[in-house]
Amino acid sequence: MCSASIFSSVCLHVRISWLSGSSTMHGRYPWYQVAFVLTTGVNSAYVLGYSGSLMVPLGWVGGTVGLLLAAAVSMYANTLLGRLHLLGGKRHIRYRDLAGHIYGPNMYKITWAMQYVNLFMINTGFIIIAGQALKALYLLVSADGAMKLPYCIAVSGFVCALFAFGIPYLSALRIWLGFSTIFSLTYIFAACVLSLKDGFRTPPRDYSIQGDPSSRVFTTIGAAASLVFAYNTGMLPEIQATVQAPVVKNIEKALWFQFTAGSVPLYAIIVIGYWAYGNQTTTYLLNNVTGPVWIKAVANLAAFLQTVIALHIFASPMYEYLDTRFGSKVGGPFAMHNVIFRVGVRGGYLAVNTLMAAALPFLGDFMSLTGALSTFPLTFVLANHMYLVANRQRLSSLQKSWHWLNIVFFTVLSITAAIAALRLIARDSKTYHIFADV
Repeated sequence: MCSASIFSSVCLHVRISWLSGSSTMHGRYPWYQVAFVLTTGVNSAYVLGYSGSLMVPLGWVGGTVGLLLAAAVSMYANTLLGRLHLLGGKRHIRYRDLAGHIYGPNMYKITWAMQYVNLFMINTGFIIIAGQALKALYLLVSADGAMKLPYCIAVSGFVCALFAFGIPYLSALRIWLGFSTIFSLTYIFAACVLSLKDGFRTPPRDYSIQGDPSSRVFTTIGAAASLVFAYNTGMLPEIQATVQAPVVKNIEKALWFQFTAGSVPLYAIIVIGYWAYGNQTTTYLLNNVTGPVWIKAVANLAAFLQTVIALHIFASPMYEYLDTRFGSKVGGPFAMHNVIFRVGVRGGYLAVNTLMAAALPFLGDFMSLTGALSTFPLTFVLANHMYLVANRQRLSSLQKSWHWLNIVFFTVLSITAAIAALRLIARDSKTYHIFADV
């Protein structure tokens, strides 16, 4: 099966699982197809921002060690979560279902809210990336500077809305998912090759960490949140719902692939980008590279188009909820009243995303805030505590202490990272003002 149809089929199953809530639904796909989905998520257009948002504030030692540690703890936390999939003799195919089973209805609602905040923040970041790609593309053909970043972000949001109006269901993406894979390979390959070329041709770079000691503390904490953001989506139970039995063993295989071979492109672009440009690396790597205009144009166009498709995937849970809760059950997806409904509801959702992206277009800060507000609580705090509660009769005192240590540590880190991210956003807003052309 080709990569496009693999991803399309898995996404369709995730959509059915998300909507139905059926605990009897069985996965259809082997572990390597699910591993492909996880790997595709890791290597989205966000990879173009990691050299500047992770390595610049952390340096070679901190950045390299941080990437490896974040991968290890993310692998561990996701493994814990995967082992809870069959809790109580039934499959829990949504994160909030699992939380509700362990804690009760209130935690079901809280987990649901955290997931949607997570997806909203991720989608805001995608619109920022799309705007940066569009601006870079414009500057290749015109140097008049008329198209500021907020304008490019507005255009990007409009294009994402048009795409959302025309793709009623996640399963309707199909061939677009194949294009998404091609687009990802295009900008990753172009960015790596052009960065390597620049790195060999330019004089020695400065890799020192900039800023005074107090500001470096906040940027380091913010970068720590971005590190875990890079590896996690907060949707593992929904993805695990698609895998064949034995579901625990197979999701662990998929996770091992994601955090080893599947992360090679991620590591390559991060390391090569930082090596080539040092502490001058921007949060959109294609702004640093030099080379033939047509290659840079193709790479930026590929990044722009991939973000449009990726945003639709991550926005689909919200779309599906709104369609199911408020939409009409009469007529086909392209009946006039259903099209008007999509324009109003999805357009309104994306308008809020776009407004936030244009007002605060600081990608690194948004990654830090997303990691602090949702990735840490969902992937680390909640996973450890759920595993502790579900297995309290079988765990030794030492094992319980270990999980409590993780819970306390990541709770404190989540709070401090949120404060750091908000401080960074406030600092950048003061430096550049809102709706800045950064």
